[in-house]
Amino acid sequence: MGREITSDERLDEGAFQERLRAESKLAMTWFRDKAFEAPDTPSIGLEVEAWLVDRDGLPSPRNIEFLNILDDPLMVPELAAFNFEYNAPPAELGGSVFADMTARLSRVWKAASDAAESLELTPLMTGIPATLREPMLSLETITESARYRLLNDRLFQLRGGAPLTIAIDGRERLDLVQDHLMIEAACTSLQVHLMLTQDNAAASYNASQIASAPLIAISSNSPFLYGRRLWEETRIPAFESAVNLPGYRQADGRRANRVSFGQNHLRSSMMELFLENLDGYPPFLPMVSDTPDEHLVHFNLHNGTIWRWTRPILYPGKGKTPHLRLENRVMPAGPTVIDMVANTAFCIGLILHLRDEENLADRLPFEMARRNFYAGAKQGLSADLVWLDGEVINTQVLIRERLADAAEQALVKAGVAAMDAKSAIDIIRGRSRNGQTGAAWQRAHANCNGNDHQKLILDYLARQQEGAPVHRWTI
Repeated sequence: MGREITSDERLDEGAFQERLRAESKLAMTWFRDKAFEAPDTPSIGLEVEAWLVDRDGLPSPRNIEFLNILDDPLMVPELAAFNFEYNAPPAELGGSVFADMTARLSRVWKAASDAAESLELTPLMTGIPATLREPMLSLETITESARYRLLNDRLFQLRGGAPLTIAIDGRERLDLVQDHLMIEAACTSLQVHLMLTQDNAAASYNASQIASAPLIAISSNSPFLYGRRLWEETRIPAFESAVNLPGYRQADGRRANRVSFGQNHLRSSMMELFLENLDGYPPFLPMVSDTPDEHLVHFNLHNGTIWRWTRPILYPGKGKTPHLRLENRVMPAGPTVIDMVANTAFCIGLILHLRDEENLADRLPFEMARRNFYAGAKQGLSADLVWLDGEVINTQVLIRERLADAAEQALVKAGVAAMDAKSAIDIIRGRSRNGQTGAAWQRAHANCNGNDHQKLILDYLARQQEGAPVHRWTI
């Protein structure tokens, strides 16, 4: 979404719709012909969004200066000038993949810290920084990009000029009316990718949806927004408010929002979601380019402006075999490299475990999965979930007594070395035993120190730099 508009692109909604239909028809033939790559060993990947903060722990809008010094093509700007994103290279799921991921991310983070230090800044991995205040996010702090400006302009054009109304009820309440989408930039994520085969794609997608509730609860790290105590993972309602642009009307009368948990379990194919894209959502960025249909440029631009919390991805291959993958977007960044690798391992392992459950979609209906997701985001580990076959169980107990072991076993079955899987999932076990997530630590810090959010962020940064996982942090 952040790449710049090129000279061969033009804004033309009619022509975009025509290209989108043609590319969607081509994608349908690939599904019909079973044309997708089916690797014996899937690849995994991740994206990490982060912040720059100054010596006082306040967000600093200097991402372009920072990225120019860092000079890493895998590091790119994000929507706000406070943010940047690291796109990790894909890795095969096997062997010491998580130890290798930890080593790579640690090297990357050290280089980012050195580059930031030259500007008297520090990079920060978190869902939402507690020191962020509403005036900081405006069109004055948008990253300079014609594409980002167009994104904002199109949102309000499609809303008929109506401002965004943001109302989040949590431990406290936040009410805002805004004429820009920059609250989206408050929400920095860990996005995990898993390559799929055509045969397991629907089951994997449903498994990712169902896994999202325990995932978001155990990884929660965003309890504050604009000084208010809200949800354990406030990114969820904040992002859904930022791009509030309803799509088609569903059978139950509700509008399908642009940012959402989705509308239903998949029946048999990921193509169901791409047809929903085509029929249910107007083009957000109808930029037309002179590219071959088989590159799916318009198809993927459209898919990239529909922000499901589990996003389907069709990579066209561009002359090679296309492949399918999912992107689980529910988890926040941070608190440390080791925590994010553990979250990645738990995410992958839990999806692999759940997709092997017989009749999964019947054993946890979609509406229950959706209810679980928002309960986990709002209440964290204290949430009670409706789990498979109608069982009601506390999230912390479920993870501690069942899901951590199940995820580890699924990773080993997939080819991950036993010690590598255990080392990563042990971090999850630690959190599930003492209940200390990033969100819980931040709330406890505020309880002990009052609403001194600068002290909170500076103490958070000190522990982040020490590198111990969050369940071992003290106040």
